[in-house]
Amino acid sequence: MIPTTIAGSLPKPAWLAEPNKLWAPWRLGGPELQAAKLDATLLAIKLQEDAGIDVVTDGEQSRQHFVHGFLENVAGIDFAHKVEIGIRNNRYKAMVPTVSGALRLKGRVHEPEARHARAHTTRKLRFTLPGPMTIVDTVADQHYGDRTKMALAFADTLNAEARALERDGVDVIQFDEPAFNVYMDEVTTWGIEALHRAIDGLKCTTAVHICYGYGIKANIDWKASLGGEWRQYEKIFPALAASRINQVSVECRNSKVPISLLSLLKGKDVLVGVIDVASDEIETPEQVAATIETVIKHVPKEHVVAGTNCGMAPMHRNIAQAKLAALGKGAELARKKFG
Repeated sequence: MIPTTIAGSLPKPAWLAEPNKLWAPWRLGGPELQAAKLDATLLAIKLQEDAGIDVVTDGEQSRQHFVHGFLENVAGIDFAHKVEIGIRNNRYKAMVPTVSGALRLKGRVHEPEARHARAHTTRKLRFTLPGPMTIVDTVADQHYGDRTKMALAFADTLNAEARALERDGVDVIQFDEPAFNVYMDEVTTWGIEALHRAIDGLKCTTAVHICYGYGIKANIDWKASLGGEWRQYEKIFPALAASRINQVSVECRNSKVPISLLSLLKGKDVLVGVIDVASDEIETPEQVAATIETVIKHVPKEHVVAGTNCGMAPMHRNIAQAKLAALGKGAELARKKFG
């Protein structure tokens, strides 16, 4: 009861990439970089296991960015001619690649790190992929001319990799969709349709992660503008409850999301963010347990999974490690109280 996991990413070691930075450049190249990515994957798994995390991830150690790390292996993407666009409804600007032709996978994307992780842990393995809507919002389209058509094309590439990851032994495949909190109307018109296409044929557990973003200034400033209650989830939870996705991962710790909204996810496992990734303050196990207790009033305890609000990639590594420990200990306190 109340297993623990994380949203996906962990900080990279300083010898692999520049620390405390999103989209941090690699510090190695060639075969050395490929070996170092796998070494960092082992460290990420070890950190999680030591903290008592039940469902571990590869920490996204082999990716510079959660979206672009996938796109690097998709034909039809032009990284040589990046353009600056506003993403997440112009919340911030980023240099992004262009979609210049029909999309298809060049080959496997995450096989090395997925198989490496599977070979070195006996715990359940969670693996993350960017969701179709979020990819569409993180590229410049010069080919499709239609966001829905492009999202479905991306969903086909994601599905091919997801099916291969399932064969690699991955237990949970999660699609990261922070854009679901921005384009709420599109979630019901084509966002969930694209997700269903991405999970087609999968027998493993499937999940979607929706949050208010990494702990970077643009996201923190946006959250400060949302008022006393954050009710974005209210618009999309009923549609997610009716979807074929098994799990929904949401932000709760230090957020202004009314916890009662979680009851709209009836029938789903809810991955509750009990660790704030936008603050360096270390949660106590008691605070983690208290957040879980609040959630259990609205979600059956058998459907609660304790996790992080979002990825921890830009954080200081020692802070992330301490927060992992608090997550593991706090969930254990909750199990003793409610088991």
